[in-house]
Amino acid sequence: MRKLTNGFGAHSVLECVGTDQAMLTGVCIARAGGAVGRVGVPHYAAIPASEPAFYRNITVGGGPAPVRAYIQELLPDVLEGRIQPGRVLDRTIGLNEVPDGYRAMDERKAIKVMVNP
Repeated sequence: MRKLTNGFGAHSVLECVGTDQAMLTGVCIARAGGAVGRVGVPHYAAIPASEPAFYRNITVGGGPAPVRAYIQELLPDVLEGRIQPGRVLDRTIGLNEVPDGYRAMDERKAIKVMVNP
């Protein structure tokens, strides 16, 4: 990530795994003043890399996804076979297409998008 950003790091990082190592990686690839969003359920008691995050002014935030808000709308599609929940990553995009990937998920044209830098 540092090489791709001329040594600066990413403005925003999503930590989607929930492990110590994933959080450490997120903090390490974020640029000074950047942000790490935690969407993976944390498997740790304290946020890893909190000291480097503090001194590099990296914001760390996140919380559970509001899955209950969508269950009434989506469960019939799962039960009737229109959605196959095992197929989570249904679109692969390049780093420069990230806004399009988020748009596709927002418009329900993609379930989850994988970024392939």
